[in-house]
Amino acid sequence: MDWLGHDRMTSDELRPLTGPPEYPNALRDVLGKTDEEIAEKIDDRFNQLFYGDPWTEAIFYPDLSNTDRAYIWDVLHEQVRTEGIGFGMIITVELDKRREFDRLWRYAKVWLERTSGPSEGYFRSWCDTPAGRTVRCTDPFGLQQLAMALLFAHGRWGSGTGGIDYGADAIALLEVMRHKETLNGGVDDGVTNTFDAETKLVFDVPHVDAADITRPSAAMPAYYELWAQATGDPFWSEAAARAREHWKAVAHPRTGLIPVRARFDGTPVTGSERFGSESYRALLNIALDHVWFGVDPWQVEEADRLLAFFSSKGMDYYVGSYTLDGVALGARESALIVMNGVTGLVATSEERAKFIEAAWATELTTGQPRYYSGMLHLLSLLTLSGQFRVY
Repeated sequence: MDWLGHDRMTSDELRPLTGPPEYPNALRDVLGKTDEEIAEKIDDRFNQLFYGDPWTEAIFYPDLSNTDRAYIWDVLHEQVRTEGIGFGMIITVELDKRREFDRLWRYAKVWLERTSGPSEGYFRSWCDTPAGRTVRCTDPFGLQQLAMALLFAHGRWGSGTGGIDYGADAIALLEVMRHKETLNGGVDDGVTNTFDAETKLVFDVPHVDAADITRPSAAMPAYYELWAQATGDPFWSEAAARAREHWKAVAHPRTGLIPVRARFDGTPVTGSERFGSESYRALLNIALDHVWFGVDPWQVEEADRLLAFFSSKGMDYYVGSYTLDGVALGARESALIVMNGVTGLVATSEERAKFIEAAWATELTTGQPRYYSGMLHLLSLLTLSGQFRVY
């Protein structure tokens, strides 16, 4: 029974997910790459990130206490983040690598899931704050990646056949994100739902301290539409519509740049009023929403606006962080190069091809910064080749 006294939905009751009839393959259709070239590059990048040199290349590591579990390591910060576990699970389900997927999920269940207290059902992670510190947190971005990956695993492999009921785990996580306050009998020790009941926007963190603050890069309307399909809960369709409207409110009207954090009314949060590395995730989310559902023409306009801005700075010279009106703040970032390639998938401008080519030509980062750039690198190749699909 669920907390409302109803029979809880089971895996068998999840509705099938429906994606688009076809997925664009810009690497083939824009750059002229063959299917063999694309497959070879994706395989090479996956093997380097998951099974490369553990000191300089890999970010996927076995749990030494039980090798049936594994984790994604943020090498730079020396942390395990739900962002990385979630991205890793998305990548492995898309590439049909069930063993790696299961090892990541087992690790998250054993070491990251909170099993008692007000945050029970949430997962431990780390978040970067506006003040520049990294703190322990519950990260909605990671939670959402975990839930989506589990639903895809349910659709691709079935639930229970390998000892893991992916569907049941997805349902449980969606319910916790949606109804945590009901589960707790109200706000307990500051812990809230992951989504605001009124605006349907995702919180920066599920805590009263973030009462009207969100991260535009944690808005995932494409995921929400699929969650509505799977569960029949109209809340998720409403959340998708509100997320799309919020992107319009926060994106700079001339540059298209999106801040790291913003209030529900679209005002950037002090200390996060810049386009930075977390903002890159918004570019991927916009592209996925356009490819999977294509319901908002603004997304194409936004893609053209972003590429025009970065092109004006010079293809070889634009950096990784800017004020929203376009003043350079940081150094060049390969993660942005590959995400701008994904933006090229949505754009209609003639410049799109050079951004897609730049993403294809970018080499994987090695050394300490390899975690974040590596995750986005592999996700960009999947998206640009039409292999980031709904299952």
